[in-house]
Amino acid sequence: MEEVLERQEREITERRRRRAASKRVQRELDQLIVMAVGLLDEENQSSRGSHEGCAPNVDRHGHSRGKNLMEDYFIPTSLYSDRNCVDVLGLLPEQKFTAAIRMLAYGASADQVDEIAWMGKSTALECLVRFCDAIETLYTRDYLRRPMPRDMQRLLQKAEARGFPGMIGSINCMHWQWKNCPTVWQGDYGNRKGQKSIILEAVAGFDTWVWHAFFGVAGSQNDLNVLGQSPVFNDVLKGEAPQITYQVNNTVYQTGYYLADGIYPRWTTFVKTLPHP
Repeated sequence: MEEVLERQEREITERRRRRAASKRVQRELDQLIVMAVGLLDEENQSSRGSHEGCAPNVDRHGHSRGKNLMEDYFIPTSLYSDRNCVDVLGLLPEQKFTAAIRMLAYGASADQVDEIAWMGKSTALECLVRFCDAIETLYTRDYLRRPMPRDMQRLLQKAEARGFPGMIGSINCMHWQWKNCPTVWQGDYGNRKGQKSIILEAVAGFDTWVWHAFFGVAGSQNDLNVLGQSPVFNDVLKGEAPQITYQVNNTVYQTGYYLADGIYPRWTTFVKTLPHP
């Protein structure tokens, strides 16, 4: 009986020691992650403040809401937030972030992430959805939005100072390689180089501020096919485009234009500075 009691006491002591050690490690990890998020937030705010007019109408409530979405799920707010009913430590923030970023960066499926992050398919998909929602809430109002009048004025002034009056951005498409493209889709997503890819059309300013992105077109298409599906000129078709007046070679123009390469059509909204890129 004494041996049984001693063994139970040793087991209880060992469990308490492990629990205290895991709490200490988790507390240190929480502090590091909170510090990293804080530093990243300060860096983003300072960069936005250093670019005058880059984001004049940022939704601060939306930014806080996105930060809360990130912290509530990925960053434990207490020592017991990631523990189940039997006080066993659950998934770490590194596992959740790794699962989400790996699926986004490599096109991996939820089942493939299980080998790296040791989590089930449903949990990996939940991590991906929550991560994307938080990122969208955090950064959509800063970047993926139409330029406001103040933004447009800043873009035009900078372009005119560089010798391109009336230029509002550069437009181009890039192929995002899809390594794990399903076999049944490889015919549609195979590009001219024999790679499987997805096309991204983007418009960026002089400071690489991307304010238009159209993603998801199959890699077998080209820039003209993407342009026919893209909403980049929807405001022009609706008559809601901003009035931009400038003069070149004694000719007055009323619409802005994009810098493009030689594949784009000969429209007044395109100026081809690189005919043979």
